[in-house]
Order: sequence, then C-alpha cells, then structure tokens
Amino acid sequence: MNTTPPQQQISMEQALAQAHAHWNAGQADQAERLCQHVLAIWPGQADASHLMGLMAHAYGNLPVAIDHLKRACQAPRVPATYLSNLAEMCRQAGRLAEAEAAGRRAIAIDHGLVAGWNNLGIILQEAGKFDESLTCLEQVVTLKPDYAEAQNNLANTLKRLGRLAEARHHYEAALRLVPTYAEALSNLSNLATDMGQADKALTYARQAIDINPRLADAYINAAAAEQSRGNDVETLRWVDKLLSFQPQHIGGLLVRTVPLRHLDRLDEALEAARRAVTLAPDNGEAHVAMGEALQALGRTDDALAAYERAAKLPGLALEKAMVNRGICLMEIGETAAARAAFEQVLALFPRSISAWFNLSDIMTFQPGDPAIAAMEALLAPDTVQARNDRIALHFALAKAWLDSGNDERAFLHFDEGNRQKRATFAYQADAVGRWTQSIANAFPASVFADPDIGVGEADDDLPVFVVGMPRSGTTLVEQVLASHGQVQGGGELATLNHIVDRIGPYPAIVEQLTAAGFAAIGRQYIDHVRTLSNSKRRFVDKMPSNFLYAGLIARSMPQARIIHVRRNAADTCFSCYTKLFTREQLFSYDLMELGRFYRDYESLMAHWRSVLPPDRFIDVDYEDLVGDFEPQARRLIAFLGLSWDPACTDFHKTKRIIRTASLNQAREPLFTRSIGRAGRYTPYLGPLLAALGIDQVPQAAEKPAKAAKRAPRPAKERAR
Repeated sequence: MNTTPPQQQISMEQALAQAHAHWNAGQADQAERLCQHVLAIWPGQADASHLMGLMAHAYGNLPVAIDHLKRACQAPRVPATYLSNLAEMCRQAGRLAEAEAAGRRAIAIDHGLVAGWNNLGIILQEAGKFDESLTCLEQVVTLKPDYAEAQNNLANTLKRLGRLAEARHHYEAALRLVPTYAEALSNLSNLATDMGQADKALTYARQAIDINPRLADAYINAAAAEQSRGNDVETLRWVDKLLSFQPQHIGGLLVRTVPLRHLDRLDEALEAARRAVTLAPDNGEAHVAMGEALQALGRTDDALAAYERAAKLPGLALEKAMVNRGICLMEIGETAAARAAFEQVLALFPRSISAWFNLSDIMTFQPGDPAIAAMEALLAPDTVQARNDRIALHFALAKAWLDSGNDERAFLHFDEGNRQKRATFAYQADAVGRWTQSIANAFPASVFADPDIGVGEADDDLPVFVVGMPRSGTTLVEQVLASHGQVQGGGELATLNHIVDRIGPYPAIVEQLTAAGFAAIGRQYIDHVRTLSNSKRRFVDKMPSNFLYAGLIARSMPQARIIHVRRNAADTCFSCYTKLFTREQLFSYDLMELGRFYRDYESLMAHWRSVLPPDRFIDVDYEDLVGDFEPQARRLIAFLGLSWDPACTDFHKTKRIIRTASLNQAREPLFTRSIGRAGRYTPYLGPLLAALGIDQVPQAAEKPAKAAKRAPRPAKERAR
C-alpha cells in the first residue's frame, strides 16, 4: 500500500483539477485538502483561493468566502467570473459598495459575461440605482433572451421603477420559460399586492410555496397580501411559518414587526426589530423597523435616531427613513420641520407618493401652485401604477384643489380616490346595520339594573373613553383633557378591540359572559393602559370606534368614563369622505354607505344614552365646544372628577404625540370654520344627503370662537 502523501506525487495543475473534480462530486474534504496544498506552495493562488471561497460560501461562512475571493481577485489576470462571484457574495453580505466595484470590474474585463451583467444589475437594484440596474438587466436579456432568471430580475427592477405592467410581462416571460420558477411566482404575488389584487397575490404565493416550501420570499409575500387586507393575525401566521425554519431571516423579522405594532404588541415588535438589527447592523430597513417600533412606543427621539442611522446606510431604506422622520416631526407638532423633511424627500425622490401625501396634509395650496401640476403629472398612465399610491395621490390632489378653490376638480379626485379605495375590500351596509342593531339588543336596560354594576376596584376609574364618529372632534376633546396635569392622553388604542377579538365573535359572546368574565376583560384592559399612564389619575383612549363597545365598557369597567363627541352629521361625513384613513374605516369610501353607517351609529348611540348611567356617559357637541369653549371644557374636566386646570384653556400649546387625521388641527387655537363646512359642497354630496335624510345643508359663515375667560394663575403654579 502506497502511503506517500498525494501532494508529493502530483503537480499544482493536477491538484487543482482534482480539487474541482472532488468538489463537483460532493467530496468537500478532499477538495479543501488539495486547495490547501496549492496555497501552501503558492499563497494567494487565484484558482485555489476562488474554489476555497465557493466552498466556504456553500457551507454558509460568508465572511471567510469573501476573504478567499478577495485574494483570488488580486491576481493580475483575474478571470471576470471570479470578480462577478465576489460581487454576488459582497451583495449577500450587504456590502453593496464593494459589490458594485467588483461587478463593474467583471463586466469591464468581459463585456459579454451574462452572469456579470446579471449580478451587477441586482446589486444596483438593491442600491437603489434603478436606471443603471435596468440597463444592466436589459443587456442580460439581450445577450440571453431565454434566461428565465434574467427576465425575473429585469421585472424586479421595472417594478421598483413603478412600471408594473412591464414588470408583469417579464415575470410571465420567465414563467413561460420555466413554469415551475418559484421565485417568479413569488414576485408575481408581490406585484399583485401592489396592484390591489390580494386574492391573486395569495394564489401566486401558495403556488410558489408548493414548488419550493423553503422559499422565504413567498411566505413574506403571502404575509404582505394579508397585510394589505388588514388581516394582522393571518399576516403573523405566514411570517411565523417562515421563521419556524429560518428563525434568523431578516426579512421575516422585519415583516413581523408590522402586524405586532397593529396588534399593540409593541414590545414584541421592538424585540423583532432589535434582533434584525443585531443580525444585520448595516441593513437600513432593519433600522427603519426599529424606528417604527420606537415611534409606536412614543420614544420619538430614539425613533428619529434610528431613521437618521437608516438614511446613512446603503440600500433601499433611504426614502422610507426620510418620510418616517417627517411623520415623526408631524406627530410632535414640529410642522415647519416636517414640511422641510418632506420637501427634502421629494428633492431626492420626486415620485415619493408618501411624501406628497403627507406634505399635502400640512400645507395650504394656492391657485397655480406648481406642486399641484407635479402631482397631476404623476397620475399619467406610465408613471405611478401601484394602486395604493394612486389612491393616496388622488386624495392629496383633492385636498390641494380644495385649498385652491377649485371644488369641481377637487371632487373629481375625491370621488376617484374613494372609488378606487372602495374597490379593494368587501363591505355590506345591510349586514353592518344588522350587526349594530344586534349590539344594542345584547345590552338591554336590564343588563345595567344589577346592583353590583358601578362597584369596582379602586383603580377601575383610570380609563376614559372618548368615542364617536371619526372626524367628529374626538382629537380636540382628547387634547383638551390631556392638557390637564392629571390626565394622560393615549391616542387611538386598538387594545379593547383585540381583547374582545380573542374572546370570540362580538356581540354573540356577551350572552356567554359571567360577571367574572366581564371583570376579566376590564382587568386586562386596565392592566395594559396602566403601563402607559405615566402614573396619571386618568388615562384617555380616544379610539372613536369604541362606541361599539360602550355597553361592554360599562359592564367590564363600571368606574370608567365614556365621553361621546358628536358633530353635525353632514359635516362629519363630508370630513370622513375627504380623508384616506390610516386605520380602516370601511364605511367611509362611498357616500351612500357613509350616510347609512352614520344613521346606524346614531341609532346605537341613542340606545347607549338611554341605558348607561348618566354619571358614566355624557355627550359633548363639537359645535358647543368650539362656540363656548371654557364652560364645555370645565364640564368635561368635572365629569372626570378632577379640579379645573387652566392649562386646558391653552390645549393647542400642549406638547404631546398625536397620531390621528386631525393632528394638525388639534394644535391650532379654536376656530369655527369647520362648522357648516359641508354646506359649500352640497352639489357634490347628493347620495350622502339622501342617506342621511337631509335635503339641504346650510352654509355657515366663519365667526370667531368665543374666547375663554382666564382666571389668574396662582403664583406657585408650575410653568407649562
């Protein structure tokens, strides 16, 4: 038997040939020994270093793989393929600048290298250099038109450029070449979501998963389809499936933060974002997700720092980071800084619909404003094609035309934006009417005749619920209350809704709840909001739709206060119709359905008014509050069992985070211009007025709000 080491019997060329043969045969150990033999004789030998890099990459050791490839690429006559492979590995590591440099060297050496053009096109795509990426990937398709992966990659860049119809064409071309191409199916899912076709998106994602059950992007795209429908539970289910076999998948962790935030599981959202940042510290999107979680927790300074960090990193996070920074500034009342932030976004990204949408909300447009023409141009067929972006653009333009006095043009955009939004979901007004009636039926007056009702634990009076229709003045009322030194404003919390959803269908569950069951609901809610209350005496939850739960609140938290804010029906509904809500208000995107919902709401509130204890439920009229402010404000504070705080008079100066459609108005002094506002637009509101049973809306003239009388402040009163 010959025991002479093989390296003493073969040349370096033979060793390299055998190493490649062993590697191709799946014999990695033998291949590595032969490569090490070559490198011992000739350190940095390009071919051996390259193969060592491929082996390290195959075994998941990306940093070692890159080190080997870098050494291979130092050779004077390095093959273009080696540089292209280095570019791809650097891309996978998030080192986009190095990846781009290697990729450009590769195609400079070999202009016909298909893989080189393809890899560089993907790198430029991830770096946000979409026009250059398009050039590269078009070159790939020209060189090799039957290359399915190139068709898919070209489609990805076209999608990033907003050219959705062309992107679909190339995804479908890829599937014609390879019908079982799971990645192309997954990408079609993502495209369908952008086009507002959630059912199709789920179908494509499921097909991709059937072909490749471990294709991570397919799970993420299935989750995105469910998220587009507001289905947070199903979104989590898809993401958790992915994380079950790839627990450190960055994209999965980032997607998971979104439904967790919507479900008020904010600590979990922050933890998922932190894990992503730890795993990929140079991933800008991970820092954006971190910022969004911190922003939801009210940690504005930390959120702004996260967005600043994201904006400095390579990749696709810059636009989102800059927009989120502007939104953060809006929420804390820094309107001028927010406007400057959105304008900065548009200087870099003129087609940023999110920037246009938010900017339109904080500025007043004048006739001939060039911003209006710029937004109108984006509605051309070959520009913005994503359905949600076009919807947002219609609402932004409608507001701009309304500001500038062109009501007819404004309502063309309001009607089209609402029509397109309404087409994205199913809604049955008759079923909603029956449901609201069933809520009233579940809480007859006899339910509140129990002598134990109204008796609770010592801290049960912490919660204050401000309820009503959206755009009825609930934000103003909360701002007044939150200006009191003993009141914490909590904004619009979905907490109660989530608690009820976990129990079962509402209101059917009411019949099954015992006194202990009601108490458990109250305890869960109070335990949650206590952590948000900053040890204040009262905590305000101003989720308007909690009016649906007023009876449940009175049974589960008998010491809680409920403030119902009401406003003129036509003014309320008109204001709803002109807003694209962040939270889904499915009733508000069709004038007839909006009017019918208002009538259902009005009927349910009349029921609550007749059965709830008057010391726990009051009405406040928006028109009375702005018309005769201080007496109404004092009435509200007295209802909470608190002494008057003069700071409530200067509510618009109170520094706090506000996250509602009325955030800008809540920081203005009192005005009456919104009273009777719908009267000016009567010709455009026919279906709404018919549903409300109103023939004509009087148009009110602007009049000054009645000034509040100011009592002198005690000398020891703290400054605000």
